Amino acid sequence: MTDTNSGRDGRGASGTGGTRAPEAIPGPGPGMAAERCAGGKPRGRRVAAASLVALAALATGCEPGTAEGAQDVPPVRATQAAAPTPSPFLTAPVPSAEDAKPSTAPPPSPSASTAAPAPTTARPAPEPSTAPPPRVLMRTGSESERVRELQARLRQIGHFGRNPTGYYGSVTADAVRSFQAKRRLPVTGSTDAVTWQRLLAMTRVPTAAELDPPTERPVAAPDERCLKGRVLCISKKSRTLAWMNDGKVVSAMDVRFGSEYTPTREGVFEVFWKSRDHVSTLYDTPMPYALFFSGGQAVHYSADFAANGYGGASHGCVNVRDKKKVAALFDQVKNGDKVVVSW
Repeated sequence: MTDTNSGRDGRGASGTGGTRAPEAIPGPGPGMAAERCAGGKPRGRRVAAASLVALAALATGCEPGTAEGAQDVPPVRATQAAAPTPSPFLTAPVPSAEDAKPSTAPPPSPSASTAAPAPTTARPAPEPSTAPPPRVLMRTGSESERVRELQARLRQIGHFGRNPTGYYGSVTADAVRSFQAKRRLPVTGSTDAVTWQRLLAMTRVPTAAELDPPTERPVAAPDERCLKGRVLCISKKSRTLAWMNDGKVVSAMDVRFGSEYTPTREGVFEVFWKSRDHVSTLYDTPMPYALFFSGGQAVHYSADFAANGYGGASHGCVNVRDKKKVAALFDQVKNGDKVVVSW
């Protein structure tokens, strides 16, 4: 009769007669469970060997396999770390002791994208330029042939609406400011080297007719009293003066007259006095190239007329704004020549 509880592998109580050493009692390993589920009896020595293999695997950090596969696994050396095989019975990793402890590490530093931007250093203000300003070639009060060319060139491109006079007055200064503003140059009203070079690049050389036109206005048909002899024929209607010799116009120029409070006298007169550099003793104003014909009234150059045009008036004299023309006239007219002032 076989003793099923003896833990021996099917041998009876009576063996070969020797005393047997007590066998190690195997623990409830997976191999035992597999064998019991299969309905067989545990085999003592084989089970013990499987248990020893499992214990050796635990000692080296590996998980035990099944009893049947244990003998197929090569022995693991103690000095070689084997990669752990994940257990099929675990659905989530077991947290280690370090995971359970509260973290004492400092919080991560903010990334560059979330960090506050570093304060920017304000750029220093640009230092003022130490370069000298452009040299001024012409300004208010200048009077020359270059001023006449400046006016003619400005007129070519629509900034000066009058005939050139050669005098740099407020009208010319305003025309220069208009030109400078449109070209984004410093608006000064004076013609410096930069303004002049820009104007030269945009215009052509003025013709003689552009530089020295006869008059701004058409010369009126001469009064019949002007058709004989040497006559200064002056028309208030056309605001022109024609220097005539026996009915032929030698030269013509624009003129203006006195205001309603100091009107220019009308009639036939003679030139009785010539004064090249005359200064009015009554108004203390220059009257260059003066040709006196009636008391204190004279034909003469007016810088104010050249500068401001018909915006002003004389004190009764006949003002000429073209200095070059009136200078030539002064040299040609003689005392005793006729003067006719008409409407």
